[in-house]
Amino acid sequence: MTTANTIVSNIAAIQARIATTHNLFHPNTPQPTLMAVSKTRSAAEIRLALAAGAQHIGENYLQEALAKQSELQDHDICWHFIGPIQSNKTRDIAEHFSWVHSVDRAKIICRLNDQRPPQLTPLNICLQVNINDEASKAGAAINEISALAELALNQPRLRLRGLMAIPANTRDPAQQRRNFAAVRELLHTLRQRFPEAQLDTLSMGMSGDMESAIAEGATILRIGSDIFGPRAVVKPD
Repeated sequence: MTTANTIVSNIAAIQARIATTHNLFHPNTPQPTLMAVSKTRSAAEIRLALAAGAQHIGENYLQEALAKQSELQDHDICWHFIGPIQSNKTRDIAEHFSWVHSVDRAKIICRLNDQRPPQLTPLNICLQVNINDEASKAGAAINEISALAELALNQPRLRLRGLMAIPANTRDPAQQRRNFAAVRELLHTLRQRFPEAQLDTLSMGMSGDMESAIAEGATILRIGSDIFGPRAVVKPD
């Protein structure tokens, strides 16, 4: 388990990196939101991150997330679901999360809308785009995004906020920026087509490419290992 001092110092270091890069490229605008990605991490480790200032928690595996939510009911947490979505799990996702970043097909859009409890505020969603057309990754193709956006914008219990992407893995900052720029440009195209929509979110950037994502306009950063240390053994959902 990662220690409290480690998590505190890690989050402070990340926030400093965010501020430095953001002020370089986008001064006088709001800084990106830091989401702590806590898959395979314990509720106790999440408590340490919360005490260090994290407010947004991202989870990939539904059953693991639900168990942690039960343990952390005493905290005011904005929960984000960021993993692949199976049809038989949409009800729990719709009921227990404020954000869903990994929406990539029409069936999931409709099920999340139909299963979002009416007493809750609309569910914030991002459409996941497979920006590099990688067979190994989830996400809708670029040419599918506009139709999915139109469908999502017509769902009364959903609020389409923008796009999420996990670009091809590369350590080349220039290529990282090109990948993220493509996501930003796609969001710009959606804004032009749907000017009435609140399309204000680019969920992109992780521990290895955070600065490149910020440079290209990321508004939510999904950071795991730089907060909690090397990833623990993955638990299938």
